[in-house]
Amino acid sequence: MEERRAYMGKHIQIFDTTLRDGEQTPGVSLNLQEKYEIAKQLAKLNVDIIEAGFPIASRGDFEAVKNIAKNVSGPVIAGLARANKQDIEIAWEAVKYAERPRIHTFIATSDIHMKYKLKMTRDQVIEAAVNAVKLAKRFTPDVEFSAEDASRSDPEFLYRIFEEAIKAGATVINVPDTVGYAVPWEFGRLIHKIRENVPSIYKAIISVHCHDDLGLAVANSLAAVENGAQQIEVAVNGLGERAGNAALEEIVMALNTRSDFFMNPTRIETTQIYRTSRLVSALTGIQVPPNKAIVGANAFAHESGIHQHGVLEEKSTYEIMKPETIGVSTNKLVMGKHSGRHAFKEKLKEMGYNLSDEEINKVFQKFKDLADKKKEISEKDIEALVEEEVIITPETFKLEYLQATSGSGVVASAVVKLNKMGVTIEEAACGDGPVDATYRAIERACGGDFKLVDYTIKAVTGGKDALGEVIVRVEKNNKIQIGRGVSTDIIEASAKAYLSAINKIIYDDNPYKERIDAVQ
Repeated sequence: MEERRAYMGKHIQIFDTTLRDGEQTPGVSLNLQEKYEIAKQLAKLNVDIIEAGFPIASRGDFEAVKNIAKNVSGPVIAGLARANKQDIEIAWEAVKYAERPRIHTFIATSDIHMKYKLKMTRDQVIEAAVNAVKLAKRFTPDVEFSAEDASRSDPEFLYRIFEEAIKAGATVINVPDTVGYAVPWEFGRLIHKIRENVPSIYKAIISVHCHDDLGLAVANSLAAVENGAQQIEVAVNGLGERAGNAALEEIVMALNTRSDFFMNPTRIETTQIYRTSRLVSALTGIQVPPNKAIVGANAFAHESGIHQHGVLEEKSTYEIMKPETIGVSTNKLVMGKHSGRHAFKEKLKEMGYNLSDEEINKVFQKFKDLADKKKEISEKDIEALVEEEVIITPETFKLEYLQATSGSGVVASAVVKLNKMGVTIEEAACGDGPVDATYRAIERACGGDFKLVDYTIKAVTGGKDALGEVIVRVEKNNKIQIGRGVSTDIIEASAKAYLSAINKIIYDDNPYKERIDAVQ
């Protein structure tokens, strides 16, 4: 117990990898603008480190990391690199503009990875790790070294490679449970043993990066904190390879809510958690399940009569956290068509949005249009409008007019009128249904060969006048982009989503110089 108290109470650093590992979620592809928007929100959330990407992976990744390093202040900006010269040099070229740059280099250390993937001996792996850390150290004093698949590695070999990496200059030692194989007591013990058996460990921060293949990523991470880990690598909404990573919101609120046990504070601005979750969900197209801990729609909902009675008498009977803590307002202010711009602006501030006057004007106009169709507008309606109107890709094509017809025994047809840089384009088409006909008309108007890969629709709010949200994935030239549209008319929402994806495809094909200037 005395030993545990020695490292409890220390600040836990939150290393966010949403833009790197999170983007590796199957079906997710973020462009430069979207990564920049998420990075700015992560800075508002006050994460300690943003892993902005894997610069060597692609030109797009390099430019995104570079743009974030140049334009996002506050957190450390890290770039991932394999343990080789080219990766590390490219990573540095991307992150060197940051106020506080970090190079994060890694190599696998488990016998199965060394034998079948790396085809290297243990001595060769140690040599590569040491050389990588020394090279990274030439560029920046902040170097993180990760032993990939550490939880399945020989502990004695881990002690040895961590000691050599620290001697070479590593300031952070990361212990990944790469395939989510560990269980909490086992992983906690591994961290404990590393602290005991790596002589130079006091010179470095111990980090962990846990995957959720067995649903234990958060539990393993907390077990690591209990045993002396000082940095946790997470992703918003638990995004990531396969079953994902430890969820940022769950880690932070576990440490916050159970501070009596962990006594390890974070610097996270918890009131930005819900806003961050919504933004990431909107831009990745990965919806948050209603029963998701902390940020799910049902996280603070009570249906059982017994629960309702208890909460009405005393909230703490069934709520261990206050919704306001994560930025979910309990204010019941009703917004409608008689609400003025000032009240609307104050409501946006209350909800955590800090928009420019131009952005407020855009959203307010959409709000008034929606208010003519709905008696009451909820916060979820407003959130949807902000995410649709403010967080956008520059529009090459803009929907001006849409008419779709369908019925039993009638061939569905649609007429669309698009605006392209001031030029009006009108097309018509038939299809298997109103959405299919609308998409065929849009394709004709845009003059492109687009393939609809996935289409999902859900109600943003309840009632017959609910906003419908459509999320699509559209492919062209083997590249997939996500589009999102919101409207009380699902055909219009579908058209907006399709055009959103098409505009992203066009935007993504622009020269990177133009794209960066546009963001800056």
